[in-house]
Amino acid sequence: MSASSEAIFQKYTAELIKAAKDENIQLALSRAVRSYRDNTRAALERYPHTVQMAEEVLEIKRRSIERMDELVAQARESIEANHGKTYLARTREDALQLASDIIGTGKIVVKGKSILGEELEVRDYLIDRGNEVWESDLGEFILQLRHERPMHIVSPSIHVPREQVAEIFSEFFGRPIEPDIAKEVAVVKEFLRDKYFDADFGMSGANVVAADTGALVIIENEGNARICTAVPPVHLVLVGIEKVVPTFQDAMKVAEVTWRYANYTVPSYVNIISGPSKTGDIEKVTTYGAHGPGELHVIFVDNGRSRMAGEDLFRQGLYCLRCGGCMYECPVFQQVAGYFGYRYLGGIGAIWTAFVAGGLENAVPLIYTCLRCGRCVERCPVSIDVPAMIIELRKRIVAAGYSA
Repeated sequence: MSASSEAIFQKYTAELIKAAKDENIQLALSRAVRSYRDNTRAALERYPHTVQMAEEVLEIKRRSIERMDELVAQARESIEANHGKTYLARTREDALQLASDIIGTGKIVVKGKSILGEELEVRDYLIDRGNEVWESDLGEFILQLRHERPMHIVSPSIHVPREQVAEIFSEFFGRPIEPDIAKEVAVVKEFLRDKYFDADFGMSGANVVAADTGALVIIENEGNARICTAVPPVHLVLVGIEKVVPTFQDAMKVAEVTWRYANYTVPSYVNIISGPSKTGDIEKVTTYGAHGPGELHVIFVDNGRSRMAGEDLFRQGLYCLRCGGCMYECPVFQQVAGYFGYRYLGGIGAIWTAFVAGGLENAVPLIYTCLRCGRCVERCPVSIDVPAMIIELRKRIVAAGYSA
């Protein structure tokens, strides 16, 4: 094992041991896992067609990844026909440079939750270039104040109980905040309200993109993504190329299965964005920049996804809907939260780390932490075979001269 590999492994092991002994993590996760299982069970009982629809979504994703380049080109053409601007970033560096070129410096940016944003570390990148950037998702906002990375793909601050949130907010806002969740939510809402309307840019990801219409679908409950994408004068989207599916109907099926397995009977908001705001109320002449953004910029990001798509076994990793259900079922995750991860978490996160977010060296400890128990496969709506991919990556680790 090289010196750098040894350092990565030792750091990861120390974090894992510390997390396993953290009573706050155990408390928060026990609450979250119980809630997730109850909510998901109730949702699937109420909407039993979701299980069958998940089989359709698996086929949609399979066909989409086979045609990924073609569908991305079609989506770009559709968005540009809708008066948006699109870009293709082959690498992380390309994506960050494009975002920086669009935003510039000295700007205020309000940002919705995005795992791709975490993969790219876009918030810190833009801050380093002289911008003021605020996470608007409550969980991400908490972690921004704590200077921590997300511990779950859907619920990023899942490891922080309300008592700790009160301490963080009391220090940041300079007044006592009770460990009452409703009051904690209210104080963040009050703080962010002015930020939304002062912002120069709103930034978001997308859960799925329809190639035929260029429609970007964003699932949420808080309403923050809706404000981020509708109030600032410019909307910038960062989305992985694996998120594109052929039709709008396909996108709606992907969205419904995603939110049902992500803990929601139905989300509070499903945002569908295909271009900048517009009006045709005067003489039926289309004019852009009505009440919402006057510009829409969409950066499609590869950053290793094409390489993953080129391998038969690992291609299925791109089917991931980011529902996060597998993590609640993972025995390791239940003990240590997102410390079983790098930018992407859990067993599926080991695959994504190896290909797009750190490389094989950073994935080594994650690959050997996975128990290969298969509980993630049972929960996954598209039946991604994580254990099989883990075995193959272990073979590659040995072949590359790493060890665990």
